[in-house]
Amino acid sequence: MNHKVDEFINNLSHWQEEISKLRMILLDCQLNEELKWRQPCYTFNTNNIALIGNFKEYCTISFFKGVLLSDEEGILVSPGENSQTVKMIKVKSLKEIEQLETVIKSYIFEAIEVEKAGLKVQFTKSTNLDFPEELLDKFSKDEAFRIAFEGLTPGRQRAYNIHFSGAKQSQTRIDRIEKLTDRILKGIGINDCTCGLSKRKPNCDGSHKILNQ
Repeated sequence: MNHKVDEFINNLSHWQEEISKLRMILLDCQLNEELKWRQPCYTFNTNNIALIGNFKEYCTISFFKGVLLSDEEGILVSPGENSQTVKMIKVKSLKEIEQLETVIKSYIFEAIEVEKAGLKVQFTKSTNLDFPEELLDKFSKDEAFRIAFEGLTPGRQRAYNIHFSGAKQSQTRIDRIEKLTDRILKGIGINDCTCGLSKRKPNCDGSHKILNQ
């Protein structure tokens, strides 16, 4: 058990019991535990197998090569329509996790076998959006960020991509991406309201300006 993951769980404001249970299931499968991309990550022979995620309405186990799993129970979902690798299991209660424990373990063991066999995901170029190199580089270095971005609605992805691509200088594109990383990790669109005052939710109508008066 990794002490950094202990700290991560202790600092959670919700899903603490559920994520603790998911953690024990993954550890029972003899995976190594690390904290990567600010999320609990589980590896086999240094290869990434699964990532635990916590969102507003559910928590997840995301399989890095989930598209290669057989998914006999039909419980895997994509984080977004453009996802080519990751598949996840979404859970909303401790009871649900306990009921699915045997199934979840079977998926984890299958994911380990996929890694042992050296299977690779065959990528296809997205025809929907042309991402800047700086964003693609961020995807390659920060798996949690990539999963979160792929989980955004197509409209939100497009809005972020326009904002990032609109910068002429590479460093400006990098700065824009870093500035909005936390927002993306929370599943919030670039034009979404965060103050809670907007009358056009999820869009911002400028109501937040009264907070600065």
